[in-house]
Amino acid sequence: MINYTSCKQLKIEEFATPFELAINATNRWVKLSNLIDWDELVRIYMQKMNIKEGRPAVHPRVAVGALIVKNYLKLSDEQTLMTIQENPYIQFFLGYNVYHDKLAFSSSLFVEIRKRMGLDEFNKFNEYLCKQEYEKQGNTAKNQPNVLNYGKLQSDATVCDQYIKYPTDLDLLNQSREWSEAIIDELYLKSDMSRKKARTYRQVARRQWLSVSKKKNKSKKEIRKAIKLQLNYLTRNFKSIETLLDQIGGTIPLSRTLYKKYLVIQHVYSQQQSMYKNKTNQCEDRIVSIDQPHVRPIVRGKQNRKTEFGAKINISLDNGLARIDRLSWDAFNEGCDLKTQVEAYKVIHGYYPELVQVDKIYATKENRKYLKENSIRITAEPLGRKPKEDKLTRKEKNQKRKEFNERNHVEGKFGQGKNGYNLNKIRTRLKETSESTIACIFVIMNLIKLLV
Repeated sequence: MINYTSCKQLKIEEFATPFELAINATNRWVKLSNLIDWDELVRIYMQKMNIKEGRPAVHPRVAVGALIVKNYLKLSDEQTLMTIQENPYIQFFLGYNVYHDKLAFSSSLFVEIRKRMGLDEFNKFNEYLCKQEYEKQGNTAKNQPNVLNYGKLQSDATVCDQYIKYPTDLDLLNQSREWSEAIIDELYLKSDMSRKKARTYRQVARRQWLSVSKKKNKSKKEIRKAIKLQLNYLTRNFKSIETLLDQIGGTIPLSRTLYKKYLVIQHVYSQQQSMYKNKTNQCEDRIVSIDQPHVRPIVRGKQNRKTEFGAKINISLDNGLARIDRLSWDAFNEGCDLKTQVEAYKVIHGYYPELVQVDKIYATKENRKYLKENSIRITAEPLGRKPKEDKLTRKEKNQKRKEFNERNHVEGKFGQGKNGYNLNKIRTRLKETSESTIACIFVIMNLIKLLV
């Protein structure tokens, strides 16, 4: 059940605070509260909720606003609620009409809030926010007759790294073995305990794993031998699990957590067994985290980190405001999204951009043909052999260099997200909640851009 009454932002003098504290109109939280269309944000949030049935929900503005506070200040769930409790300015931002000295809600509720306000919901509000800002700025091109192209569109892709331990085959197998042992222990308690419990050799297996994992320099032969041993222990444990399940009969008597882990470690075992036999380090849909099986390795070819682990996003930057055009946990070629991004630009503005500032990977023949048909320039070298004589004037060369360097603005947006808002350290574990966190960070960066 939801009890929400539309309320525009309170006037500062109407907000009651203890200690006779006067709310400062220039405070960042006061400015942010006036910048957000809360009615639209709450409408998007409430689409997944039952208005008439269920227990009374937390006030929608407080719930969604708490997510913004959390990601803006880079706090944990518990720290966010304590900060809200202690800060009257943040309570004003959340729509309180008087100071409260109690926690807004339980920290465990953040998971459900992130599920309700997910990637699609934040993207909807982000698009609404961008459209509202473009309307406020006025449409320069529409005031000029016969203008078909106007403005600049910048685009690039990056990986939002999950905050996980760097995965190795040996560590994944060791974790799988430990979970299989926990499943055996659980099943044995629910079986006929008069029979002898199956051996797992857990102490021997752990010593063998530690003897290799603690070495600073490991040879390929040592790693391969250790992987084989862990695979053998897992094979034995899986046979013991199947025997126990046959004895118990009926449905699998495991908790939801253990059952999910059982499915994941079987998949890990299958992948590792295949790679071991084929003497390769690659497989399709490779699992790199047992706790987060949706995370995939994405090869980026960077100098410091050739492989990243997280969701890959492709964004477009328009007048400093960023939009997520694509988010995927699997690797993809961002050059295939250029047409979609350009068409989205036209939907928002009513015309195509005059210039597209992108990396070389976007400059495919198909994209070049599409851009040429729509009279859109691209900051990429023309195909074919370079002419012997450069016919460009100094002014044209400077303009070309300036346009190419402006593409760094989108790189700066990634830097802002990763260094300022932990876009490269996504700590939420579920697929849906991680996507919500990523989308929320981009909404916050756009709000900060509009706040300046």
